[in-house]
Amino acid sequence: MTPAASHLDDNALLELLILLRQHGYRHITVTPATHARVLAQRSNARSLADVFGWNMTFAPQVLPEEILAVMRRAGILLERDGLAKSLLRVSSLDDALLLHSGYPTEAEDAVFFGPDTYRFVRFMQDAVERHPLPPQARILDIGCGSGAGGLALARHGARPVLNDINPLALRLAAVNARAAGIAAEFLEGDGTADRGGEFDCIIANPPYLVDASERTYRHGGSRLGRELSVRIAESALRRLAPGGRLLLYTGVAIVDGVDGFLEEMRMLLDEAGCAWRYTEIDPDVFGEELEQAAYHDADRIAAVGLEAVRAQRCAVMG
Repeated sequence: MTPAASHLDDNALLELLILLRQHGYRHITVTPATHARVLAQRSNARSLADVFGWNMTFAPQVLPEEILAVMRRAGILLERDGLAKSLLRVSSLDDALLLHSGYPTEAEDAVFFGPDTYRFVRFMQDAVERHPLPPQARILDIGCGSGAGGLALARHGARPVLNDINPLALRLAAVNARAAGIAAEFLEGDGTADRGGEFDCIIANPPYLVDASERTYRHGGSRLGRELSVRIAESALRRLAPGGRLLLYTGVAIVDGVDGFLEEMRMLLDEAGCAWRYTEIDPDVFGEELEQAAYHDADRIAAVGLEAVRAQRCAVMG
């Protein structure tokens, strides 16, 4: 169950993050498959991580009363038959705490956070350490979800514009930004639309799986889930300022050893005139998805990162 954005109290959510930090809360979020395996081995919630990380049902006395009271005011405490559950989770990323959807993430408007988030942020951090952003770079985070990507680059001096088609995602991203002390702009709607002006850097971690229910946070569209990633790249290359950079993390289905996303990107980058770098970050993610009929011909799903710089001629980045 995901709370409606209209039912949330932003100030109470901010207070919750502050309280959790004061209590030393930390939790690294895993894949849904791993999450299910861990829950199958546990029965009683005993800690803050059990409640806000593993998202277990808990007896109210497990939590300090001040945290319970804030959860009620925030609109995220589900109470039934003497037990309770948080409608949102909280994950650690470096020294930040980030709100996102509760487990399982089955709702159409679920706000994703997981291992892809960590890989995405590490990919961007590596990119900006090799080639630093200009001072006060204006960045656009397309499909920002919890805001993890844009907020991470804000720590490198960037000015983030956080975009999502999901109002709940922008609501949580705004609270996460306030908790981190980061000033951000917010842009609701289709992130591939040409609006918001030019950007020094555009980042994205789009959904890339083939989801039978076509849930927004998970479904990457046609061509084995790469349609949305290609569309985002096409849009980004139009909207970058001269010398601007695209940092795109996604997943691709490899069929008979061929990376179809890379093949499409080669043509797009040649036409646009870009310096670029392409990295296979993890050769095997979401292996359980290969059991789905849509992936009948796929060898594997790989996590990849594309860096592209708007330039006069095409070259491979060093």
